[in-house]
Amino acid sequence: MNDVVQKKENVKMHLKDLRQNLKKMHLEVTEELVLPHPDDVKKLMTKMDQLLKLIESK
Repeated sequence: MNDVVQKKENVKMHLKDLRQNLKKMHLEVTEELVLPHPDDVKKLMTKMDQLLKLIESK
């Protein structure tokens, strides 16, 4: 598999993971009226930073 295709697959995996985590967090806030734990928010921010680095890398 060439590097560009692998990078694209990695980005897709990260995006799917982030989307799933954000959906879960959204449901907790809207349906259960529970605010997310600060650590959970920090973990998502870290994942988003990793994704940005992956996208920006060549």
